[in-house]
Amino acid sequence: MTSKLEQKETPQANGAALPGVPGDSLASPERSQDFLGPDGSAVEVVVLESRANAKGVREEDALLENGSQSNESDDTSTDRGPEPASPLKETSFSIGLQVLFPFLLAGFGTVAAGMVLDIVQHWDVFKYVTEVFILVPALLGLKGNLEMTLASRLSTAANIGQMDTPKELWKMITGNMALIQVQATVVGFLASIAAVVFGWIPDGHFSLAHAVLLCASSVATAFIASLVLGMIMIGVIIGSRKMGINPDNVATPIAASLGDLITLALLSGISWGLYKELESKAYVNPLVCAFFISLLPIWIIIAKRNSATREVLYSGWEPVIIAMAISSVGGLILDRTVSDPNFAGMAVFTPVINGVGGNLVAVQASRISTYLHMSGEPGDSPGTAPRRCPSPCSTFFSPDVNSRSARVLFLLVVPGHLVFLYTIHSMQGGHTTLTLIFIIFYMTAALLQVLILLYIADWMVHWMWGRHLDPDNFSIPYLTALGDLIGTGLLALSFHVLWLIGDRDSDVGD
Repeated sequence: MTSKLEQKETPQANGAALPGVPGDSLASPERSQDFLGPDGSAVEVVVLESRANAKGVREEDALLENGSQSNESDDTSTDRGPEPASPLKETSFSIGLQVLFPFLLAGFGTVAAGMVLDIVQHWDVFKYVTEVFILVPALLGLKGNLEMTLASRLSTAANIGQMDTPKELWKMITGNMALIQVQATVVGFLASIAAVVFGWIPDGHFSLAHAVLLCASSVATAFIASLVLGMIMIGVIIGSRKMGINPDNVATPIAASLGDLITLALLSGISWGLYKELESKAYVNPLVCAFFISLLPIWIIIAKRNSATREVLYSGWEPVIIAMAISSVGGLILDRTVSDPNFAGMAVFTPVINGVGGNLVAVQASRISTYLHMSGEPGDSPGTAPRRCPSPCSTFFSPDVNSRSARVLFLLVVPGHLVFLYTIHSMQGGHTTLTLIFIIFYMTAALLQVLILLYIADWMVHWMWGRHLDPDNFSIPYLTALGDLIGTGLLALSFHVLWLIGDRDSDVGD
């Protein structure tokens, strides 16, 4: 009988039944005798195979008891890097702690940009080519259209393990850097056209020399700023990944911290230099514009050959172009307001309120996008994506992690702006004294701006996800552009109301 058993169980050697192992219950004679049939070993073979399968099931169940641990083991076995903490496990304190420092850093960057704008608004190029003011929100918005989108895209790639090997990392870097150079050049060119149109229609005066100046300044600024900020973003995401920090919490604010200052400084310096050469060397402006546009084919080829950016190269134009148009409308408001001597003090506060609102909503959009990517691909229903507009209660007061982060970000508005206002006041920036009524109007505008943006982000990211659009590529440009428009509009309204009620103590208009 033993020889028959061995012959019949040989095909099962690659499975679970190994009857020759000492101490195994399958080899117990008492167990075997209970199931012997009258015709010999046939019944016993079936019983042994069933017991072997039962043992395999028991071993599988034992492994599934620690399913998450086994998954982590499987991930490390395929050379994937250490997984960062899941957003689902983050507390309000940890979110606030990780966001606070980049938020303050970004805020001080916008304060510095505001101080620069407050100074350069008196330069000749801003006085005689006032359309440059229209370029300010559009080009500062590039950090939302390009750099913040790049930061969100790379943060998601890092969180889901697409940047763990040197080959994958290099592929993501080269493709994304080439992509943002293409987008920066095109958007910079279109922003100059929008500035010319928006400046020409109300005044009825068109100057070809000024139009070429705006084109050269815009394209050169967009290209150089995107190159510098893109390299900084890549370093920040790689560094935060190695330090165990969620890149979604730090990448987008740091993208904005230097983005406003670098972009505004470049725009001011380049436009001023080209304006000085306008009379003596008129050929310089078209030459600068032609040089940066001639580089477009190179960047297009590199981005097209990279599978990580090929789709965005074809489909990612709609959000950045529409966002540029929205920001240009905000620039038109800024141009009409700052050009009035009664509201010259608004210049120093515009980059601050726009930057803070854009930074906070970009963090929220990036976090929601990463949360959805962890559940599948765009278009999949994770069970949490609302099909209709969410209610304000679900956006700000529900127990899920995205609502928790929205509350944390909203609570950062007042203390953050108080710090930034005090910094501006200490540096004697602007033409406005910080009175109580001014602070109340300013804070009301800032809180309303962020409240609207966080609510729109909750709806827009889920809506785009349901339409098979990657929110990392589509949502942040719209949200930051809306932040520029809403922030500039509310701030201009606040200054107008303060002027109408005669808040002379705040020196509005001096």
